[in-house]
Amino acid sequence: MARRLAPEVNAGSMADIAFLLLIFFLVSTTIETDYGISRRLPPPPEELETDMRIKEKNLFRVELNQVNELFVEKKPLQLKDLKAAAIAFLDNGGGEKSNHCSYCKGAKDPKSSDNPSRAVISLINSRETNYDAYIAVQNELVGAYAELRDREALRMYNMSFKQMKDFLKDANYSGDKTKLKKQMEEIRSMYPEKLSEAEPVMVKL
Repeated sequence: MARRLAPEVNAGSMADIAFLLLIFFLVSTTIETDYGISRRLPPPPEELETDMRIKEKNLFRVELNQVNELFVEKKPLQLKDLKAAAIAFLDNGGGEKSNHCSYCKGAKDPKSSDNPSRAVISLINSRETNYDAYIAVQNELVGAYAELRDREALRMYNMSFKQMKDFLKDANYSGDKTKLKKQMEEIRSMYPEKLSEAEPVMVKL
């Protein structure tokens, strides 16, 4: 009896279909992008100059230890209270004469910061600090700057600093973006973000 041969399946076009499907998924798939934290790394020690020395009262020390405990000025503090404490420090306005801050609304404690341009927040953490705890502290400190900038932008230009940033990115914004940039720079100069992760150099004054 003659042996019947099994019919062959032409698989030549399968490779083409698979290739087309691969191209389709590569083109149509949205790739999520992870954004890091915008921070300027501290300069090498040889670049530090004498005029970068900081008065004790103009330094706000924030520390995270190896078990994620938060300390501000060597005293324990809850994370929920950190932003308010940072705002009180940045907005203190305790300086006199050339260091006077006319727009600060703080307690004007002579033992705290002179003005926002001199106020520095020092964040120090342990190598064993949990990453989530570190990011949470960063968010609170950045939030303190954002709240103060929003307040002054509303007072001076009737819009928050966040709105100004959104308008600057908006391609359909009908206003003068050059003027908007200058206004934003003015707000930033009033509350410059001086958040350092370098060990501070102190001076006794």
